[in-house]
Amino acid sequence: MRVKRGVASHGKHKRLLKLVKGYRGGKSKLVKEAKQAALHAGMDAYRGRREKKRQMRSLWITRINGALSGHGLSYSKFIDILKKKNVALDRKILSQIAIEDPKAFDDLVKKVI
Repeated sequence: MRVKRGVASHGKHKRLLKLVKGYRGGKSKLVKEAKQAALHAGMDAYRGRREKKRQMRSLWITRINGALSGHGLSYSKFIDILKKKNVALDRKILSQIAIEDPKAFDDLVKKVI
């Protein structure tokens, strides 16, 4: 007896079209185009998850550098001093301290120098 795959294919197509709902033009209506759109969207999402980490680190560095400008100290020299003094604060935490509690950040800079 031969196996007819209509039901399985239809289900697969419905799942795919549900995934690309809201895309423009044929990408949300035509199965071949939808498959390509979903594939590319997945690749972009994967890349984006990694780019986000880079962008956040860059933002933290910019914030720290901005907070240090009043002390006449550059970011790179500050990080070097922290490493030599074995201060185990990462850039995310330093950035949060600089924004939320500038006085504590100033105290930290004075203590380290």
